[in-house]
Amino acid sequence: MTVEELHGYLKIPKPTLYALAQNGRIPAAKVGKHWRFRRSDIDEWLKAQQWNRPLQRRQRKPAIHAANQ
Repeated sequence: MTVEELHGYLKIPKPTLYALAQNGRIPAAKVGKHWRFRRSDIDEWLKAQQWNRPLQRRQRKPAIHAANQ
């Protein structure tokens, strides 16, 4: 896949995809000046991302009342 195709597949901005590829954070190969991505590798990478980051719930900050200040 090209960066353009991967952008359409993942809905991730192209500059982010370039940065991920350049930093080795997404499976990619550089052919000359062009980055290429194998869909099967991307699908495996997505699965790994899902399990590497547990869902985090936002915690509400306690309300601060003017009387308590």
